[in-house]
Amino acid sequence: MKRSRFTEEQIIGILKEHQAGLGAKELCRKHGISDATFYKWRSKYGGMDVSDAKKLKALEAENARLKKMLAEHMLDVATLKEMLGKNF
Repeated sequence: MKRSRFTEEQIIGILKEHQAGLGAKELCRKHGISDATFYKWRSKYGGMDVSDAKKLKALEAENARLKKMLAEHMLDVATLKEMLGKNF
């Protein structure tokens, strides 16, 4: 996955500029981003503070870790069921 040029703090700063009254087109031109990127950021980070963004990132990392653990566990269960089926 491609890493963003901007950190969460920078993204939230850009969105706060928009809330302060700058237009979306001006912000996109100023920071060198597309309109689609700006609106995607606004839908994901709109109304957040920096601490909220850090919590979101931590939760996403934990969710990915838990999904991986679940997939590994399900694979282990399937392997055990297959081995038990062959023995009897």
